[in-house]
Amino acid sequence: MSTVFSKIIKREIPAHIVAEDDNYIAFLDINPLAKGHTLIVPKMEVNYVFDLPPDVLSGLFVFAQKVAKAIDKFSDAERIGVAVIGLEVPHAHIHLVPINGLFDIDFSKPKLMLNPEELVEITEKIISFVE
Repeated sequence: MSTVFSKIIKREIPAHIVAEDDNYIAFLDINPLAKGHTLIVPKMEVNYVFDLPPDVLSGLFVFAQKVAKAIDKFSDAERIGVAVIGLEVPHAHIHLVPINGLFDIDFSKPKLMLNPEELVEITEKIISFVE
């Protein structure tokens, strides 16, 4: 199963990567709900997040916590919301979205249109906060 996420992991297509380790990768969503909206993806190719082995699933959320804390430092939002939708790309992933209210994480809302310079700036700022 090769997906757009697999291609990002293999560096076959570009992405604004904010964090990575041997098992997970985090990169900016290209259709963000908010500045800093980031996808957390296991490198293991599994379609459905709840089909991940327990250690990979728990590791995904531990990795997401590290990235969420960096996004929180970057953003002036009240919280970093978490969403597991799993329908857009057949590769397990979670969304981290800066939010101030419940409806800020509504995926039917219009997405932001960020220019390449803004994406680079956001990426660099989040990277600077990753511990």
